[in-house]
Amino acid sequence: MEIQIDPHTLDRAEERGVDESEIKDVIKTGFTIAAKYGRMGKAKVYNFRQKRLDRYYEQKRVEVFYIVEGEKIITVTVYVFYGKWEE
Repeated sequence: MEIQIDPHTLDRAEERGVDESEIKDVIKTGFTIAAKYGRMGKAKVYNFRQKRLDRYYEQKRVEVFYIVEGEKIITVTVYVFYGKWEE
């Protein structure tokens, strides 16, 4: 299935520390999460082990929300959380 990344999603991704390849990876290999308004959601936790905004974080959790139209996945937005999650 084709993945179309909306410009709004790319803008939010840049602000939040994620790139296009990570967005596609979350959609392809992430785990399903709850979503509202008829959307779908997937998330994935990545090892980060670096500083962001002068604070060190072990991991980042990337959540991507999207819709499916025919044979196309269209992203709506992306959220990124920094911290440490259980494995």
